[in-house]
Amino acid sequence: MTEDEILLDAEERMEKAGDFFRQELIGLRTGRTSPALIDSVRVIYYGNPTPLKQIANVSAPEPQQLVVRPFDQGVLKDIEKAILTSDLGLTPQNDGKIIRITVPALSGDQRKKLSARVKDLAEDARVSVRNIRRDANKHVDTAEKEKTLTEDDSKRIKELIQDLTKKYESKINEAAEKKTAEIME
Repeated sequence: MTEDEILLDAEERMEKAGDFFRQELIGLRTGRTSPALIDSVRVIYYGNPTPLKQIANVSAPEPQQLVVRPFDQGVLKDIEKAILTSDLGLTPQNDGKIIRITVPALSGDQRKKLSARVKDLAEDARVSVRNIRRDANKHVDTAEKEKTLTEDDSKRIKELIQDLTKKYESKINEAAEKKTAEIME
């Protein structure tokens, strides 16, 4: 791999790790109710696990309530069952046409657990970024052994890879701090 390919690959992979982390954070509850809260719910639809947002419209008409309007009324019971069996701890109310989910306010203990979950997710994301750095450094070492890179170029590229690592770790830390602040308010 060339110098540019190594750096571009590392940056793209680090960006994906950061994006995945941000998507994980969207699904975590905060003081405000968001349709993204139930994005992770999968409904068995015609025998296949399907994301809820692909078979229903999810909205938050009130601060503590979600409304799920399925595109096909026949899947209403399946959606209700999927929400009940999810690990979100929510109880859906089915009125035959739509499903209402009242989201209770978070207690202090729940907020602490959620902030701990954010820390765990952030650490997982940072580990991913560091693994990408390790892989990129291996590519640099391989290129140096194959004599396609000089020793000076190798050191310079490794420094650039380290700068990328610091950049993405700080982005992950900022997102985690922001989410923790949201949870604790």
